[in-house]
Amino acid sequence: MPTSALVFPPAVDMDVLVSSAQIAERVAELGREISKDYQGQSTGHPLVLIGVLKGAAIFLSDLARAIQIDNTFDFVAVSSYGRARVSSGAVKLIKDIDNPIEGRHVILVEDILDTGLTLSYLRGLMLQHKPASLKIATCLDKPERRLVPIEADYVGFKIPNRFVIGYGMDYAEVYRNVPDIRIFPNDAGH
Repeated sequence: MPTSALVFPPAVDMDVLVSSAQIAERVAELGREISKDYQGQSTGHPLVLIGVLKGAAIFLSDLARAIQIDNTFDFVAVSSYGRARVSSGAVKLIKDIDNPIEGRHVILVEDILDTGLTLSYLRGLMLQHKPASLKIATCLDKPERRLVPIEADYVGFKIPNRFVIGYGMDYAEVYRNVPDIRIFPNDAGH
């Protein structure tokens, strides 16, 4: 569908599911939890956070600053949505990590865990790099949508099966800058 045919309703008219204050509080909690879990587990290198572009970039940035132990980050990019509101089910790697992670403690950071197809694919890909450990952090978890058995080790919020935007999550590359998480209207975008 050409971008010009899409309708972009104002974000301010959408219902807030998770406020920016709730996000900040939960990210701080996750940072403390991760710091405690990895304290003293250094392999001589900082903890590596691998963000899934583009949606997880804002969550990863906030999470990295909330973690009180040395950490660094890298990014991967995959495609499974395109301009649709439902995953195509086919995951395609667009960008792999830039630096080796063999022997490193790694947390894969995602914006939303729904079908599990993307994270399952990425977990398998990252394990091929032989990290010392691999865990998953997700801002949002939609367990109702799960198609493959995968769970995150660190979850910001469990949410109902609704399409959401904001805090890095988009619809057709719009709304990523909305500071809270809002419910995209069912009849919008057509």
